[in-house]
Amino acid sequence: MDELVTLIGGGGFLGRYVAQELLAAGARVRIAERYPADAWYLKPLGPLGQVQFVPASLTKPDSIARAVSGATAVVNLVGVLKGPFQALHVDGARTAAAAARAAGVRAFVQISAIGADPAADSAYARTKGEGERAVRDAFPDATIVRPSILFGPEDQFVNRFAQMISLAPVVPVVRAGAKFQPAWVSDVARAIAQAALDPQAHAGKTYELGGPQILSMGELNAWIAQAIGRKLSLPAVPDALAGLAARMGGWLPGAPMTWDQWLMLQRDNVVTTGAPGFADFGIAPAPLAAVAPRWLVRFRRHGRFSLGAA
Repeated sequence: MDELVTLIGGGGFLGRYVAQELLAAGARVRIAERYPADAWYLKPLGPLGQVQFVPASLTKPDSIARAVSGATAVVNLVGVLKGPFQALHVDGARTAAAAARAAGVRAFVQISAIGADPAADSAYARTKGEGERAVRDAFPDATIVRPSILFGPEDQFVNRFAQMISLAPVVPVVRAGAKFQPAWVSDVARAIAQAALDPQAHAGKTYELGGPQILSMGELNAWIAQAIGRKLSLPAVPDALAGLAARMGGWLPGAPMTWDQWLMLQRDNVVTTGAPGFADFGIAPAPLAAVAPRWLVRFRRHGRFSLGAA
């Protein structure tokens, strides 16, 4: 337990899997969350003293300085799909990287996203790109990890579509031709843990992590329907209509898509040709069909006892 890794935002979807990988490797893990109680479900993953919790927020530099004090590595997992993009993705990332460098931390891993670009139209992708630059300025040897869409038992992407498909006879598909390269969350977590524990091999590098398959939005929804045994119509929504709906109503509470998310869908979410990725970690990523049916079974009409499509 010589390694102490601080996970900023470690109680989230990806963070819980990174914590598991680090704990399995024998490292101590410090979960930094605004409300540590939200992450207490991680306590049983390690013996007494291996999992720590500390209140911290990227908007409060003093709290981040305390959270990274004494750590050998820091992973910044914080990201939002709507809200204060600048404060969290850029200013917050800079705060975390600067605090880590001031504390003498050996490794800093910034979780970004495929498509991160300071010149992007969407605020999400633009601030993720600006955040990468801010981190590099503050911690030049930082490792940047850009995952594609993540899938796993708790995801809000595949499961969200599965929920809709399980309930409705018709599910309109927005941006049916947009392409994704979904990655299993456990594979991405393994790569992040390696980057945190072996900076000699990964410091200063940028990785793009996508799964072994490229699927369009339409193909993804069709696969989910087949996986949960549903026969239904999946008509493609014309871009003009979908864009208008996102522009006019995306700001409403509970809206299915914001205008910024619509802008994100204008670019394919796939790994750049030749970019370093899973192979550099010695990881063969799992395809969606290899693992997702284990938890998608709950969306079948009769659960695991279903015999055919409905």
